[in-house]
Amino acid sequence: MKTGKVYLVGAGPGDPGLITIKAITALKEADCVIYDFLANARLLEHAKKGAERIYAGKKGRAKTIAQEEINVLIIKKAKEGKTVVRLKGGDPFIFGRGGEEAEEIVKALIPFEVIPGVSSAIAAPAYAGIPLTHRDMASSVTFITGQEDPAKETSNIAWDSLPKGTLVFLMGWKNLPAIAAKLQENGWDAGTPVALIRWGTMTKQRSVAGRLDNIVALSAESGMKPPMIIVVGEVVKLRDKLNWFESKPLFGKRVLITRASEQAGAFARLLEAQGAEPIGFPVIKTVPPASWSALDRAIKRLATYDWAIFTSANGVRYFFERLYKLGKDVRALYGVGLCAIGPKTAGALKERGLNVDLTPPEYKAEAIIEALGKRRIKGFRFLLARAEAARDVLPVEIKRHGGTIDVASAYRTVAPKKEAEGLKAELSAGNIAVVTFTSSSTVTNFMSIFKKGEAARLLKGVAIACIGPITAKTAQEAGFKVDIMPKEYTVEGLIEAMTGYYRRK
Repeated sequence: MKTGKVYLVGAGPGDPGLITIKAITALKEADCVIYDFLANARLLEHAKKGAERIYAGKKGRAKTIAQEEINVLIIKKAKEGKTVVRLKGGDPFIFGRGGEEAEEIVKALIPFEVIPGVSSAIAAPAYAGIPLTHRDMASSVTFITGQEDPAKETSNIAWDSLPKGTLVFLMGWKNLPAIAAKLQENGWDAGTPVALIRWGTMTKQRSVAGRLDNIVALSAESGMKPPMIIVVGEVVKLRDKLNWFESKPLFGKRVLITRASEQAGAFARLLEAQGAEPIGFPVIKTVPPASWSALDRAIKRLATYDWAIFTSANGVRYFFERLYKLGKDVRALYGVGLCAIGPKTAGALKERGLNVDLTPPEYKAEAIIEALGKRRIKGFRFLLARAEAARDVLPVEIKRHGGTIDVASAYRTVAPKKEAEGLKAELSAGNIAVVTFTSSSTVTNFMSIFKKGEAARLLKGVAIACIGPITAKTAQEAGFKVDIMPKEYTVEGLIEAMTGYYRRK
């Protein structure tokens, strides 16, 4: 059997946007990914379908797999002829034991490459507003392990000759008292600035600043835990002025996303850009309708319609999947006016090379009627491709104005079977700041996981954000007080309204 190849890949410090292009390419080619606790799990989305994923993380004292076993595993998978990506947090060669793994790979005569990653040693301080070097404050930076090999009899750290620039200790939470004491014993002033940064570069980042003589007490008071790095030096003083990341409008806010998984990704990225920590809990899932018969009949006679109305991007997606399934393409819509309820729906049509003839100023069914009224409804024939269970405002009003309309189910929404106890525990602990609803069905399905009166109790103090007035009405009918609603009924508008809400607070 042909021997495979190993890539020792730095996953970066936690923010998935900091992984390199070369690392993503390796992930896409890998047959097997062996990943660490500190490697963001979202990076696994880059792995190809069918790739084997093996968790080999070590979280503090809880070692899932010993280092020796990891070495054996890497070699075993490569000898099976697989392309192996060993995905390691930060950079594999900076206190990542990548050198040890590389030595074993070389002994086994397996070809390998190292793909460097952004180290938390430089990224975490940067995200905390601390430049490690500065012309007026520090001309050098020294990286030091915070936990030496416990089997060593003497320390390899030259405490008495560390340069008086910036010091960065990695994995030093447990030894913080000893580190602070050793530095002071070896000539560092007790008032030297120190910063502790936990989960650097991630939306759950936390940082604490103090001095060598009080940092241990501050760490205990603030509940700092690993993973954490320690920065020592005058540059820490710049944090108050340069703290760009933790100053984002939604920083540290844990936001629950209830929309379908396939739509949650873009929403989550927008939230992260504003500093929020998105928590995915899809209470809605889109699936094909119970029967395609109504939509199939409509597609076969598309030329008879004056207008085709789409009220969601999902409706567009399922409509065109069915159109192609029946052997037709966009030419079947020649001469048919296209109406989209909002910019996202319009964008879904434009992605398929179609110009939208009508998008109402307000993204709701009533606004479509008002906009169509100016172009006449009486005597015209309409197709409405929508969710299986939806409001009947459009069909009723079009008929009332003398139009003819066929309503065809393009998809339906269902509540996925997902364990809700974890969410209830998070809400009970006060760990969720905002719950977002992007459709009436997300409200209905969300409520279905609670017992009577349970939601009101668990959501006390939690902000409720609704994408528009129809969703807000459903939420209010369910007993919620809606705190946030945008002027523009899009996820971008919703996030803008959320940032405004917290700025006012």
